[in-house]
Amino acid sequence: MKYKLIALDVDGTLINSEYQITESTIQTIKEIHRQGAHIVLCTGRGPSSTLPLLELLGIDGTVITHNGAVTVESVGSKLIHQFAFSMNELQPFVDYCRANTIHFDVNTAFEHYLEHLTDVEREMYKKYLVVPNQIDDVMTIQADIVKISIYAESDVLDQLTLDWPQIGHPEVKIIRSGEFFIDVMHHAANKGNALRSLANNWGIQAEDILAIGNYYNDVEMLKFAGLGIAMDNSPVDMKNDADAITSSNDEEGVHQALQQYCLA
Repeated sequence: MKYKLIALDVDGTLINSEYQITESTIQTIKEIHRQGAHIVLCTGRGPSSTLPLLELLGIDGTVITHNGAVTVESVGSKLIHQFAFSMNELQPFVDYCRANTIHFDVNTAFEHYLEHLTDVEREMYKKYLVVPNQIDDVMTIQADIVKISIYAESDVLDQLTLDWPQIGHPEVKIIRSGEFFIDVMHHAANKGNALRSLANNWGIQAEDILAIGNYYNDVEMLKFAGLGIAMDNSPVDMKNDADAITSSNDEEGVHQALQQYCLA
């Protein structure tokens, strides 16, 4: 096996637009795992909605979740590493979301918390296998926070990005993780840094890593890997910067890339 670690984004990459992993993709990943490569899912999802995907693939392993903020071992759901912050720095941001009726949830390593939940949002969480906890005031959360996710229309997220310098905090950053999602995270948290830390722990060099992704939250991961592959459904500038391009997530792009670069 040329590559010792295969890092796969989930939504828009491993999973198609019907939120399914095709049987061909599953069998290809199983074969690569059988031949000794580490399969690491790297996603904006939390562990609770990522670990079931490993079960679907029929393998144990490690997942990088919350866009690099939390790394978890599937056996025993063991927390390996996290980039965390507290809610204290983000009162102006929470006030902004409340005043503008922008939906957001607050994530610890393993739990999701929110203040309001409509039917539209409930359906969104269902797609991502998330069961959030509804509380009166997220500012009362004392546990370490790894991510705050905002779910809104694109124009709302564009305006929030413009307003961030006035409502944000230097210890945290925002990243556009999808057309309708922005994540607030520790300034050092990203998939690339999490992948680098994991590879160092395993004694794996960057040139021995293959990574596949489709959106801007995957950029650092693709740049760190020896071979960074963009899906055809990625933004144009991402595809221009990638080492290679595979088919879209609706055309089994992951299956095709792994067949070509790992099993050919």
